[in-house]
Amino acid sequence: MTILVAYVPRPEGQTALDKGIEIAQRRNERLVVVNATPGGRNVDPAFADAHDFERVQKILANTGLDAEVKQFVRGHNAVEEIDALVESLQVSVLIIGLRKRSAVGKLLLGSVAQELLLSVSCPVLAVKYLG
Repeated sequence: MTILVAYVPRPEGQTALDKGIEIAQRRNERLVVVNATPGGRNVDPAFADAHDFERVQKILANTGLDAEVKQFVRGHNAVEEIDALVESLQVSVLIIGLRKRSAVGKLLLGSVAQELLLSVSCPVLAVKYLG
C-alpha cells in the first residue's frame, strides 16, 4: 500500500509531509508526495519551486522509507492529478494539510481540500497547521 501526501510549499504542506512520514514509518508503507498545479501564466502559490522540491527530496532520502516526490504541471488541477494517483496507486490514505482561516476564508476556503475530501476513493487525513 501507499501513503499519498498532497504537498504545497507552505506550513500546512510541511505539516502534511511530517504526518505522512510518521505514518509511513509506523506502517512500513511506501510514501508518495505530490505537488500539482495547472501551470500557465499565473504564478501559483501551491507550486513547489526547484529549491523546495530538492528540500523535500532530501527530507525523504533521510527517512529510510521507500519514498518519492512527484510534481505535475500539465494543465490539470490538483484534484484531478491527485485523484488519478489515488486510482493508479494502491493508496491506503491521502494526507492533506489545512490552516486556520477567517470566517470569509472559510466561505471561499479550501476548494481543493474540500474537493479532495469529497471526491477521492480512499480515506483522507486532514492535518491542521497550528502555527
